[in-house]
Amino acid sequence: MANLRPGTPGATRACPHCRENILESAAVCPACKHHVRFDQNAHAANPDETLSPLTIEGNFRSPGGDTAWEYSVVIVIRNEKGEELARKLVGVGALKPDEMRSFSLGVEMAPAKSKSAPGKPGSTGPRLQPTPPPPLRGGIRR
Repeated sequence: MANLRPGTPGATRACPHCRENILESAAVCPACKHHVRFDQNAHAANPDETLSPLTIEGNFRSPGGDTAWEYSVVIVIRNEKGEELARKLVGVGALKPDEMRSFSLGVEMAPAKSKSAPGKPGSTGPRLQPTPPPPLRGGIRR
């Protein structure tokens, strides 16, 4: 994702709980569901302003036989020109012959909220910059 100035639509920050990259405007982290800032309207969003343009649910099974099958779940985001903007490995694993996995993918959209410039009426004051996540030790944390 492009490096955008704080306060502009699409600007991101790290969730202080799980360190996932989230929208700066988010009151609740979509990854860990923790509240990341106070917003009295966070639970009272106008349903007419929120869209879910994509929802996919499904499952997959081992193709059969007595062999275990490995899988990787990858999500790729592309722009209108087909250029890759982001690629995320979501999970990996293996299926025994009698196992199944289920998944759900959803895209949520809401209009960007305009922000006042620092020092102007309605400003929330200076923005704190998130600290980078600590280096991984001994593999991937979840």
